[in-house]
Amino acid sequence: MSRLPVPGPDALALSQALSRHIAGAIEAAGGWLDFARYMELALYAPGLGYYSAGAQKFGAAGDFVTAPELTPLFGRTLARQAAEVLAQTGGEVLELGAGSGRLALDLLRGLAELDALPPRYAILELSADLRERQRALFAREAPDLLPRLHWLDALPERFSGVVLGNEVLDALPVHLVHYRNGIWQERGVIQAGEAFAWQDRPLVDGALFELADKLPVEGDYLTEISLAAPALIRSLAAMLERGVLLFLDYGFPRAEYYHPQRSQGTLMCHYRHQAHADPFVLPGLTDITAHVDFTAVAESGFDAGLKLLGYASQAGFLINCGITDLLQGQSTTDPGYIRQAAALQKLMSPAEMGELFKVIALGRGLTQPLMGFVRGDRSHAL
Repeated sequence: MSRLPVPGPDALALSQALSRHIAGAIEAAGGWLDFARYMELALYAPGLGYYSAGAQKFGAAGDFVTAPELTPLFGRTLARQAAEVLAQTGGEVLELGAGSGRLALDLLRGLAELDALPPRYAILELSADLRERQRALFAREAPDLLPRLHWLDALPERFSGVVLGNEVLDALPVHLVHYRNGIWQERGVIQAGEAFAWQDRPLVDGALFELADKLPVEGDYLTEISLAAPALIRSLAAMLERGVLLFLDYGFPRAEYYHPQRSQGTLMCHYRHQAHADPFVLPGLTDITAHVDFTAVAESGFDAGLKLLGYASQAGFLINCGITDLLQGQSTTDPGYIRQAAALQKLMSPAEMGELFKVIALGRGLTQPLMGFVRGDRSHAL
């Protein structure tokens, strides 16, 4: 990993502090920590984890660029789908993990253009640092919209409207399971001197084993199973009275996720716009993600009483919601037109985000189909 940029002294000190914290957790657990717990600490340990500390994460100065950072047309397009749901429910918007706040800003501006502003835009954001960045963004660029924002510490008991998660599910902790010599093992983390190392342990019972044992794999096969994503869907379903859970993320249906050729899983790390596969490098400074098993997401929603309202590629969803119309509505002589057109190419190209990213909608109590899935719905693939 010598090719990765070298962090500054303060960032390195934070990473070292988190490493000591994780080492303490490994010791407290008896010398072995399942990877889901390691990932949870690396990303969310208070004041130390990747999403809990104060480092820049989004945009050109951070570690990766998300769709809202590319163009405001992304949020304005989602506003069209949100407006359709709000018209049926009279509800609000709840965004999970709002990141820089850019999606919230563009979506609210889009809703304002449609004369469909909700009374409240709630954000469930556990990072105090990100909350302040979101608040500062609105105070700087849209102070008139700031009073509509409300930050939550936990999910509300009851909710109607749109629940939105853009690149949320991929950041939830995953367990690593390893099929070898005809048996399942769980891959965990141990302390090896001053570093962390992998160690497998037999997996013979429990919920994780039951899920692993159903996978159609053979040979030497390492992959991820998320218990956190279905748990989140169940919690959201329990509060949703009427409305939609809308998630945009990269991933596959189960048959593609656990394809025989994907024998090393999908776990990936991001640091300063460079991807690598070692989650032990610079803990707290490196993002750790895994692709989403959208079949598991759909099943958990169905089991919780929700209806699958659509599943499509990001490109198909955005086209259905009119993103190209929004671009055409801009003057070609505008200095930003070429930049916006290039951003749309990245969002929608099959070679970029258009095919890898998917959109799934689960809901309750709606009587009209969602515009984002009127063409190209792939629900049958789940």
